[in-house]
This record gives sequence, C-alpha cells and structure tokens, in this order.
Amino acid sequence: MNDYVIAIDQGTTSSRAIIFDKSGSIISSGQLEHEQIFPKAGWVEHNPKEIWTNTREVIGQALSKANLTRHNIAAIGITNQRETAVVWDKNTGEPVYNAIVWQDTRTQHIVDELAKDGGVERFKQIVGLPLATYFAGTKIKWILDNVDGAREKAEAGDLLFGTTDTWVLWNLTGGVNGGVHATDVTNASRTLFMDLETLQWREDILEVFGVPASMLPEIRSSSEVYGMAEPNSLLREVPIAGILGDQQAATFGQAAFDKGEAKNTYGTGNFLIFNTGEEIVHSKNGLLTTLGYKLGDAAPHYALEGSIAVTGSLVQWLRDNLGLITSASEIEALAASVDDNGGAYFVPAFSGLFAPYWRADARGALVGLTRYVNKGHIARAVLEATAFQTREVLDAVNADSGVPLTELKVDGGMIANNLLMQFQADVIGVPVVRPVVAETTALGAAYAAGLAVGFWSDLDDLRKNWQEDSRWTPSMDEEEAERLVRTWKKAVTKTFDWVDEDTK
Repeated sequence: MNDYVIAIDQGTTSSRAIIFDKSGSIISSGQLEHEQIFPKAGWVEHNPKEIWTNTREVIGQALSKANLTRHNIAAIGITNQRETAVVWDKNTGEPVYNAIVWQDTRTQHIVDELAKDGGVERFKQIVGLPLATYFAGTKIKWILDNVDGAREKAEAGDLLFGTTDTWVLWNLTGGVNGGVHATDVTNASRTLFMDLETLQWREDILEVFGVPASMLPEIRSSSEVYGMAEPNSLLREVPIAGILGDQQAATFGQAAFDKGEAKNTYGTGNFLIFNTGEEIVHSKNGLLTTLGYKLGDAAPHYALEGSIAVTGSLVQWLRDNLGLITSASEIEALAASVDDNGGAYFVPAFSGLFAPYWRADARGALVGLTRYVNKGHIARAVLEATAFQTREVLDAVNADSGVPLTELKVDGGMIANNLLMQFQADVIGVPVVRPVVAETTALGAAYAAGLAVGFWSDLDDLRKNWQEDSRWTPSMDEEEAERLVRTWKKAVTKTFDWVDEDTK
C-alpha cells in the first residue's frame, strides 16, 4: 500500500532521506554528511558524485529502518541547497568540476565586471536579485571561463547545468539513459536568469553572462510528476513529483501558504521568507524577490526573502576554529553562564554581509571588548548575532510589505536553543513559535510531491497537520531591546570597507 511519501533533502552539509506518513509525522530517516572542500580562502566546493552516491545510500537507510519497499511509497519529493551549481557532461554523466557552493565568493570579480554597466541591481527588476556571488549564474560563468574545454563543450550542447535538485533528479530518472533535466520555479529563481513574470529563462541575460541556453534545465512547477525513478533504483517506478529549494520547502512545511505568512530557518545561515501571495513585491530595503511555490497549473506564489550568510556556522566556527566548546549544544550553557553580552558584539561577516546590507567588502568583527569580557560573553554574543541579524531582516520585511508580522514561525537546528529563541522574541517584539515537526524542509518537499499524486487532497489537509510545540513571548523591556539593537547596528558599521583590492 502507498501509505508514505519520501523526501530527499540534499543539504549543504549532508544528504538525507525522510519518510513521512499522512499526518506529516516522521517514520524513518537516513543521513550522510559529505566533504566540505575549501581549495582556497573564500572557495567552497562539494563533490557531486559523492552527493549522488550518498543520496542513493540514505534512501536505502530510510527504507530499511522502516522495513518498507518502493511499493509503500506514493511519491518522491526533492529539496536542496539552493544556488549551488553543478555542471556535467550529458554524454558521460561526469561533472566537469566540483559543485560550487552558495557560500563561495570566488566570483566577486565577475560581479564587479557585470556591475560596471548598471550597478549590482542591473537585472534586479527582472529577476528579483542583485548581482552577488551568492547566486548560481556567476558560478556557471566561472566554470565555463576557467575549466579547460568547458566553454567549447557547452557551446557544442554537451554540458548541462543544475542546482543540486536537478543533479539528483537527472540521476534518479536514468542519467545518461534518458534522465529528466528539469528544475522548479523556486530553484530557477536563484540563478539570476529567470524572469519573475514569465517564469522563463531570459536569453538576453544569458548572453551577457555568456551561458548557452542549452545548458539550462526546463523550468517546471513545484508540484507535478517530472518522471519515474529509473529501473535500477530502490524506488523504481515511483513518481518524482515535488521539488522546492530548501528555504521555500521549509516555508511550505510550515504551512505558510498565504499572503502575510512567514517563517525563519536557523541553519548554516538564516533565511526568512515572507509570502506575498500572487503579487511580485520589489524590495526597497535589501531583500530578495523570489518564488515561494507554484502548484501545477495554479498561479505562482511569490515571496520576499532575507538571506543571512552566517548563523549556525558561527557556532561551528566557535567549536572548530577556537575550541571554546566541543559540541554545538554546549553553547547554550556557556552563554547562560553570564547575564548579558558584557558589551561584546560579534558581526560574522566572514564572506561579506547578505541581507539587508549586501556588502561584499565587509569582514567579521568582534567589537566592544574590555578586560571584563570572558568566553561566556563571547558565546552569548555569537547567539545574539543570529537574533540581531534576524531583527534587521524582519524590519526590512515589515517596511517592504507594509504588514507588520504578528508572530514568527521558526525551524532549523538552532531552534533547540531556548536561550536564543527567548532572546529572538525579545529583540523582535513578537512571539516566536516552534512546530512539533521541526524537519520542515523535508516535510515541505514531501507535501509538494504528495499533493501532485493525490496523497494529500489540498492545502487544508496540510494545514491540519501543523501543530505548535513551543512559544516564546517577549519579556525584555522594549527600551532595553532597542538599545541593544542600536548598538548592534553600530557594530555592523565597523565591518564595512575592510576588503581592498590588495587585501588577502
């Protein structure tokens, strides 16, 4: 019996497969981390072949743990790290280079060159995004410009590009033997190449970048049958029926389907998505305009997004680079050992600042230090940096939308940290709400796939599944909260203009 849906969650640090039942509850899962490759300062890569191998293995783990087979699975959903670019040979299935990860900053010179004509907002009215190293378009151009023979192969029609959803889909549906080369609107909207209104690739922008249109996947909706798993797969003949970029998937998994609803994901970075319904809202406050979701033939839903590069990865940095903690979970107790931040503020602009500043010239700074500050204060400053950055993004969302948020739904690994969640509520001044099922990214992909095959009948079915687990309400004096935010903003200015042409 087809009683379950499986979601493949191809993330920045690992690949997972999670099986859900009709109530949205987790039945079983499998997970494998993949190598983080850092060839040079600012460069971040993954091995696409390792990602695909791990994806197949975690599917097997999830099925075997639950003692299930393909006959129990109604549909497959895919969610993925967005903006991470894979380019491969369609005839051999071999990547021509490692996947260049969304965090990678090597393409800043390409951004600078393209921005000479029209500035960083040159294409923003069309694609919703500023020119930045974050997005996939500059990464494709770098591969074509720097990998021997790549441009010639691309112009001959032999190379394909995809974000990691496309790479997984192509391989899962047969690869060189008829693999489906497609993506959904949410991932396409993160390339710098998709027109927000037509939901099609813009030939004129592709020409400016020097990227052949033949490389790009077909743009499809987020919920439809793209193809069947190939005969040698453990899931053979099961339909792949849902694709959503990870942040949009988390929003969908939070049942934030309607205009004015929002969620914030606390992961490697933080990503706040605010649903603007069927209206395209162009930000005047440093946010991205992106696709929220598109269900089959229905009208697309758009969103404003505030992308923050470094939040959870700052805790990892404290653990791995400084050794102040031995596991990420220890930071809460260390931060709770002091009453406040002791005047210390940590701005983690390790690869520049994303929303709402978009300053590639910024670098990380720990400011306000005195002899009084100890490791507890630094741990607290690390956690508070996440909350302060979220507050700034939320201010931008409120200004752009004109509809102040009344509560913030949260998900991701860091929401287990109660101290952080309380401080978050204090500095944004509205309740913070955590759901029972915290794996909202995978759940959103499962929902999209299940809707396409009738496993769930409509969005109301999904709304009924959402349940509140915990709620934090603001308890800090409002004047004190505003003083802290004001000082944080002063700290942010200390990170500007650090990178010069000769800065190493």
